[in-house]
Amino acid sequence: MHVMEPANQTSITVGHIVVFGNEKGGCGKSTAAMHAVVALLRMGYRVGTIDLDARQGTFSRYIANRYYGNIQRDKGTPVPRHLGVMQSLAPTLKERMDDESSHFFAALEDLTRNNDFVVIDTPGADNHLNRLAHRFADTLVTPVNDSMLDLDLIADIDPETGAVRGPSVYARHVMQVRESRKKELNLPMRWIVMRNRVSPLNMKSKKDIETLLQDLSGRLNFQYIPGFTERLVFREMFSKGLTLLDMDGAETGKGLSASQLAARQEVRYLVHAIVPEDMRIALMRRKRDAAASAMQQTQNSTKRG
Repeated sequence: MHVMEPANQTSITVGHIVVFGNEKGGCGKSTAAMHAVVALLRMGYRVGTIDLDARQGTFSRYIANRYYGNIQRDKGTPVPRHLGVMQSLAPTLKERMDDESSHFFAALEDLTRNNDFVVIDTPGADNHLNRLAHRFADTLVTPVNDSMLDLDLIADIDPETGAVRGPSVYARHVMQVRESRKKELNLPMRWIVMRNRVSPLNMKSKKDIETLLQDLSGRLNFQYIPGFTERLVFREMFSKGLTLLDMDGAETGKGLSASQLAARQEVRYLVHAIVPEDMRIALMRRKRDAAASAMQQTQNSTKRG
């Protein structure tokens, strides 16, 4: 397990766990997760991050590029506290699972203690670490490429009629996790499905996929959001560890192109889904109460002194 440290964090919170999960690789989990992380940081939230796909390490490299680029540029670019968890190389399955569980829980306990959000990027495969992350997700975000191939993990679709015959392998797994969380922990799990790499062209297949996902959102009880259109701006700043939200004018929109403005709105849709209005209000109240408690403790300590 490796660590990258930003500035010191002092207040005690209990982080909301956001997992970017899908059992298929190449669907844009790391890119979507990074944009969500930067958006949350720039909203003033404390964010920790965990990469469970640390062998491939796209998420870890993105954050490392941001961390070291921040030092070189000598700018106050917000950086999360990051932990990477590797798949175990122990000789037996039980030893590997025990080893991975130990590192996962250590990372989760560390980061949930001092952050408002903990964002987890998962491997594009069904393995022990992926299942652990899903089990502890307060919010699950599933990016799917804009293709029937990706939808096959969520829904069993009749090839002749296009009708949905039922949930597919990944959706059944998520439904089982939801049920067990409710039964064992009495905790809900919000599920968001976002499209990714959506073609800017107006094609019939694009409309068909949107109709299918809207239908599935009701059947499988997930929140559907349009997601990210295929745009260069979502990928071109990886080597610097930056996102479009770090660009000059990102907050006001001044100087951004039409494509960049549209991309910014797509990120905002994602973040609003992750942090709806009622959650924002609850977080503000929690921070206010924590600040009041800290002030009271300081006053009491001063009086005793």
